Amino acid sequence: MDALIQGMGHVFQPEVIILLIGGVLLGIIIGALPGLTATMGVALFLPVTFGMEAVSGILLLVGIYFGSIFGGSIAAILLNTPGTPASAASTLDGYAMTKQGKAGKALGYAAVASGVGGTISVIMLILIAPQLASVALNFSAPEMFGLALFGLSIISSISGGSVIKGLIAGVFGILISTVGMDPMTSYPRFTFDQLSLLNGLSFIPVMIGLFAVSEALVIMEEELSGGDKIKKIVANYVLPKWNEFKKVWISMIRSGFIGTFIGIIPGAGADIAAFVSYNEGRRFASKEDKKTFGKGNPKGIVSAEAANNGVTGGSMIPLLTLGIPGDAVTAIMLGALVVQGIQPGPQLFTNSAELVYTLFAGMIIANILMTIFGITGIRLFVKILLVPKKILAPLILILSTVGAYAISNNFFDVFTMLVAGIIGYFMKKYGFPASPIVLALILGPMAESEFRRSLVMSEGSYTIFLERPIALGFIIVSILSLVLPLVWGKWKKKKNIETA
Repeated sequence: MDALIQGMGHVFQPEVIILLIGGVLLGIIIGALPGLTATMGVALFLPVTFGMEAVSGILLLVGIYFGSIFGGSIAAILLNTPGTPASAASTLDGYAMTKQGKAGKALGYAAVASGVGGTISVIMLILIAPQLASVALNFSAPEMFGLALFGLSIISSISGGSVIKGLIAGVFGILISTVGMDPMTSYPRFTFDQLSLLNGLSFIPVMIGLFAVSEALVIMEEELSGGDKIKKIVANYVLPKWNEFKKVWISMIRSGFIGTFIGIIPGAGADIAAFVSYNEGRRFASKEDKKTFGKGNPKGIVSAEAANNGVTGGSMIPLLTLGIPGDAVTAIMLGALVVQGIQPGPQLFTNSAELVYTLFAGMIIANILMTIFGITGIRLFVKILLVPKKILAPLILILSTVGAYAISNNFFDVFTMLVAGIIGYFMKKYGFPASPIVLALILGPMAESEFRRSLVMSEGSYTIFLERPIALGFIIVSILSLVLPLVWGKWKKKKNIETA
């Protein structure tokens, strides 16, 4: 505790706290712009830290990392356009609340949940980092396949009104996730001799297309068919009241722990954590609450936001204790630490204890700053809703194009985004949800590669999944998650017919 207090003293030095504040603000802006991910933001400012002191440079990157994860929720909630992949789950209930004229409340829930989830993950990092990291290291190919399968089973929970349509969208996402080189043999699949397809379809341009471009096309269609058909969304900045927060605090805390644990697992990320936590939030909800998930339920927002911010501290656990990055952002952070002459690993807590606890203190302050900026900025954020539709639609298209191109400076990603946007437009027209496609694109390659690695480990025997309790547990829960909604739907329909 004394070391943490000393770390707080270092953080509140003028140079350090100014850089931390600047990092959080930059992160929020980067996250709010479609396509500019947390990874891109941290990578962009990494060279800036080379001439700084170790603490200042690392905390600048931490601020950008934390701020951008929350920033993604701003566009997701207000425009149905995820700023980052981690905020895709936030569109489900966030945009629904915006359409109900509750944009301020939705952003308020997101800001507080982000701060709570991030703080829980940092506290876990401080208290039990080595123990949690050792558990995560027990995850081999079978466990990772089980986790990916469990993630895919969530499709039934994010399908909106029709589970069948959600499953169709999910299968379509899995099919297009197979485009590119085989993960084991590197043999090209479904590339049609196009070099641009060898690395597969990047899920970020597809996500931008399905959510942002399709939304812009719908707005343009409504404008062309007559502005009187457009329902004006009220730019309301009223925050949730204390008694409203009391109804969701359990969901926030649970989701913070879920996000932390998923963040510890190398290869898993904030996008997976958000969807898994959203599913668990729905699972633990009452019967009445379950009916409103996807239609503007605050528990859906806090479940997604607490989890994706919980990943931030969780992913730092294997990085600091074992020198293994938990995700793409912490892989860049690893490089930043090494450049500063700091070698992450078991000896870090002994050799550089002062720096470690200063970093912990900075992470706590970063979460507090993010929450403060998130709440105080709501009046500014909701102004987006006052922008005329005829200006907003082209603006969304321009930002989407820039975001898609910036990923790898490749016009093919822009083409992918536009095609996905047209597909997303027709999906909106016919009531197909877009989230299952994004989830399948993220988890499909992971599930396939880990499944095949498991079979290589067992020399082709499927019993490897039965012999490993964690993997078996994930598989059983996955099957139940897929089957139960279908069985429940049929039973309910049958019961309604009998009572009619």
